Amino acid sequence: MSRLKYRKRTFAREALMLLAAALWWVPFYLVVALSLQDNEAVTERSLALPITHPELENFKEAWSGAGANLGRGLLSSVIITLSSVFVVVVLGSLAAYTIARHASRLNNVLYVTFVLGIVMPYQLGLIPAFIALRELGLVGSYAGMVLLYTGLELPTAIFLYAGFIRAFPREYEEAALVDGAAPFRVYWRIVFPLISPITATVAVVTALFVWNDFFNQLVFLAGTDNQTLPVAIYGFVGEFATQWNYVFAGVVISILPVLVFFIVTQKQLVRGFTGGIKS
Repeated sequence: MSRLKYRKRTFAREALMLLAAALWWVPFYLVVALSLQDNEAVTERSLALPITHPELENFKEAWSGAGANLGRGLLSSVIITLSSVFVVVVLGSLAAYTIARHASRLNNVLYVTFVLGIVMPYQLGLIPAFIALRELGLVGSYAGMVLLYTGLELPTAIFLYAGFIRAFPREYEEAALVDGAAPFRVYWRIVFPLISPITATVAVVTALFVWNDFFNQLVFLAGTDNQTLPVAIYGFVGEFATQWNYVFAGVVISILPVLVFFIVTQKQLVRGFTGGIKS
């Protein structure tokens, strides 16, 4: 009887998981399906069922021939995303290591300040950030966007890194210090490799935010040669007419790099969120 109840409970749980997975896949299917139809079919049959004559030319036109340079946008997105991830990981891990391993009133105040930076709406600082970047001559540049995203994502990175570093013992670091290693060498040779799971988490969270961000990129990059993929896709949206088939084709193109990145780093991502180090 108990085995029967277990089977029923397991079946119900698996059925709910399959249903949830199906619901998550529906939007993805619709985007792909709509990207394979002509603009008239997209506007007339928004559910995209069935796909009788896939229009693969949509991807070619969206990439280079429909008035928006997605190739240039993709390059800009890659440069800004990778640069932002690198800076956030380096600065976030160093700052969090100092905060977690050197307890003081100043470090506690700094940590609370960074945590407050997570909960505060970043739109409040948009105008001051724009003015500051304009005065520095960085509006519309890669460096300006990397600086902006570093400020936006650094609080989250420090919060995640600090919690993770506090969870593992100090024995490795103390042994290295006794052997005469400099503090930075201890961090770089011992601590940083041990925190690779949370580094993957910080990298994925930062990359997803930067890659998918549209609002900031529209404000700071619109009308420049450095516009990113989301802004380039927005070029298909007109005041009186919109090429929806090219829009969805561009969305599919923008999803693929993120999907590959997530598949490669998913194990480290899960380990980083669960925290802890297996001894």
